[in-house]
Amino acid sequence: MIEESGCKSCALLFKNVFRKLSSDQVEYLDSVRNCIILKKGKVLYEEGNRITGIYCIKSGVVKIYKTGIEGKEQIIKFAKGGDIFGYRSVINNEPACTGVTALEDTLLCQIPSSDLFKLLRENADFALEMLHIACKELDESNRFITDIAQKSVKERLAEILLHLKNEFGVNNEDMINLTLTREELANIIGTATESVIRLLSEFKTEGLIEIHGRKIKIKNESKLKKICNSY
Repeated sequence: MIEESGCKSCALLFKNVFRKLSSDQVEYLDSVRNCIILKKGKVLYEEGNRITGIYCIKSGVVKIYKTGIEGKEQIIKFAKGGDIFGYRSVINNEPACTGVTALEDTLLCQIPSSDLFKLLRENADFALEMLHIACKELDESNRFITDIAQKSVKERLAEILLHLKNEFGVNNEDMINLTLTREELANIIGTATESVIRLLSEFKTEGLIEIHGRKIKIKNESKLKKICNSY
């Protein structure tokens, strides 16, 4: 069951951008935020929608994606507890540039646009932290473009498996703590689903991974690093 709690008691408050707020500003944030429970598979918003605030994830995971030719998704990133998104569209006063769908039951806090701008004007440290996040996201986009242009599909798959393990950790059976379809894996590395299925089978045969349904366990991290040139 998803449990909602106030901002002051949120364990993620001091791990994200909102840690730069004063105690009074945290109280203000608590009074203006809206809580949303997004069930697995449900869409929060689509590209082109007008959104009225930014979102902070308290628990759960969403995928953030763009839609290309014939409706094919290109997954930009997976966001988890403590992550914020939607700020680019809000700050630029433009329609949503991505779509967002829950990969599991997710609890979100929405901060209305007007309240976000109020906090940005009042707190320079908070504004600077938002800028840092935007710069980090731009760096990730630049690296993704380079990978698409210069790395093979095999290298990109090895890299994303290592990234998912590092980002989401593993369960008590050493399985990556994120369940994805083969199509979703294909959509994040920019290839056909059939290619991902073939390469996962190849990785399994070589003893690099174990596959249990949609769950993946990395067995030989060093060899995967060599494949994706992560020395």
